Amino acid sequence: MTADLSRLLNALGLVAVDTVLVLAFADQLWFRDLPCPICILQRAGFIAAGFGIALNLIFGPRPSHYGVAILGAVVGGIMSADQVLHYVVPGSGSYGNAIFGLHLYSWALIMFVAIVVGCGVMLLFDRQYEPSGPPPLRQVTLPILAVALLALLAVGNVLSTLAICGVGLCPEAPGGYLIFHENLGLAQGNAP
Repeated sequence: MTADLSRLLNALGLVAVDTVLVLAFADQLWFRDLPCPICILQRAGFIAAGFGIALNLIFGPRPSHYGVAILGAVVGGIMSADQVLHYVVPGSGSYGNAIFGLHLYSWALIMFVAIVVGCGVMLLFDRQYEPSGPPPLRQVTLPILAVALLALLAVGNVLSTLAICGVGLCPEAPGGYLIFHENLGLAQGNAP
C-alpha cells in the first residue's frame, strides 16, 4: 500500500466518522432526540477515533496513530455495547429513535467494530510508513476538509454537552437544554 492510498483510505475513514457525528447532530437538532450521558460518551469515542485517524492525515501514518483510533473505538464500543445490552431484553424499552430498525447505539457499536477492524487491516501494510514527498494539492483537499469538519464537530459536541448538562452531571434522560433553563433563570417559577 502506497502512502497516497493510505492517505486516501484514512481520509475516507475520517469522512465516515464525521458522517456518524453529523447524523447524530441531525438527530439531536432535527428530531429533538437529545443524547443521554452514555450517548455523549459514544460521541467522545468517535471523536477520539477520528483524532487518531486525523493524526495519520496531518503527520503521516504511524502505528501509534492507529492505536489512538483503536483505543477511542474500543472505549466507544464498550459504551455502545453497554447500552445495547441494557435494552436487549424484550419489553425493556429503548432510548432514542430507530433508524432502519436499529437504534443509534446499535449503529454506533457496528461502526466502532468497523473502525477497529479497519485500523487493524491498515496496520498490516508496512509500506505506508515509508517516507514520501509532499502529496499533490488535489490529494490534500479531502483530508483537510475531513480534519476541519472533525474539529468543528468536536467543538460542537463540547458546546452541546454544556448546553444539555450545564457544568454538573448530565441528566439520565435529558428533557431539554439545561443551560437555557437553569443557568439563565428561565426554569419554571423563575420566569419574569
